[in-house]
Amino acid sequence: MENLDKSKNTAIIAYLTIIGSVIAIFMNQEENRSEFVSFHIRQALGLFISFFLLGYFVGYADSWTATSAFYLFYFILWIFGFSGAIQGQKREMPLVGGFFQNIFKNL
Repeated sequence: MENLDKSKNTAIIAYLTIIGSVIAIFMNQEENRSEFVSFHIRQALGLFISFFLLGYFVGYADSWTATSAFYLFYFILWIFGFSGAIQGQKREMPLVGGFFQNIFKNL
């Protein structure tokens, strides 16, 4: 039970900014390695990196509707992943979760 709580805490930290993802990577080293935590680190890191990359281009759209839709989509994905970490579930994010798992499979 204690190991599950520690894993859940580390998975939750992964969703708290990109710095939280980096901290979670260091917390999930060899002796404390958890597949549950690794799953959520990959999801969160992919979400944050794609937010910055896509947000850069959406900013050039100069349209409040495009920007609002982007932020809403990002927020929904973040809530989906964060709630999965809180509940102790491994649920891939819709549309992009499998892609993030493949790209960051070494984490």
